[in-house]
Order: sequence, then structure tokens, then C-alpha cells
Amino acid sequence: MITRTRFLGGDIKIDRPTAIEIKPLQPHQIEAAKQVIGTVCKELWPKWEEQGSLQDVDDVQSHYLDNNGLFLVLVDDGRVVGTGTIRRLSDKVCELKRMWFLKEYRGRGLGLKLSQMLLDFAREAGYKKVRLDTGRNQEQALRLYQRLGFTFIERYNDGPCNLFMEKTL
Repeated sequence: MITRTRFLGGDIKIDRPTAIEIKPLQPHQIEAAKQVIGTVCKELWPKWEEQGSLQDVDDVQSHYLDNNGLFLVLVDDGRVVGTGTIRRLSDKVCELKRMWFLKEYRGRGLGLKLSQMLLDFAREAGYKKVRLDTGRNQEQALRLYQRLGFTFIERYNDGPCNLFMEKTL
């Protein structure tokens, strides 16, 4: 992150390392998480509209926390810049979901770190398989998922995505 510091002679750019953290989503971060998801969705699908598609984020408690799931956020200097979740599909199968990062945080190994934390949680929670859905236009995400050991499977939901993957834990 670049910080601008004002001096009498003008602005000076100072490179300042920031501590990027991965933490459970807090109630005060819900709108910021939705903003990240919306920003990335609009990059991928310019006609995307939120209209009801983020209800799970509005009610993290019942959709994730009370249902053997987890919602993590990537936070840079107090700002939510990425998201990722584990959502229960059945007693033995969960879904890796909401893996969205703002553009400037992609390609830095943060997706791998967040994914590994979520997969560790899934394993500890007793899940045997993790599924996900994604799109052909998400090449960077596909490479990550394949690196993590996910393989292609048949469609398992009626969502808008066109690729489906699964990993045995």
C-alpha cells in the first residue's frame, strides 16, 4: 500500500508495509464485504445486480455460523478487501463460496492462504468433501482451485456458474 504524506513542499509517496489479516467477518464489516463481492461481480458480469443475491451475507449467523460454516474476510489496514466462506451443503459436504478479492489483491498468494484456512476449517468441522462453482472466465481462480486439488464434477446446483468442482478432504 502506498501512503501519501503531506509536507510543506508537497506530497511524498512513502512505501509502507501493511499487515493484511484474515479474520472472521464482524457485523460492522457486512456492508464492506458486500461491496467487495459486488465490485468483483460487476467486473466479471457487467450486468450483475445485487437484488437478493447477497441474502446470505445479510444473515451470516444463520447461513454460515449456526450452520457449521465460516465467513472470513481479508482485511488490509482495517479495510475489507476480500472474502471467502464455507457453507454447509450436507453433514459431509460443504461448499467453498464467496471467494472474491479486489483486483489489487489478486495474484499475491492471498487466495491460496484464505482457501487453505477455509479448507482446514472444513476438515476440522468433519466435512469429507468440498464443492464449488465458478465460471470459465475466472481463469486465475480455476488455476488456484486445481492447485488445491479440486477436480471437475457434474453440476450440483442451479446457480449461474458453468463449472463445478470438488475436493475430497
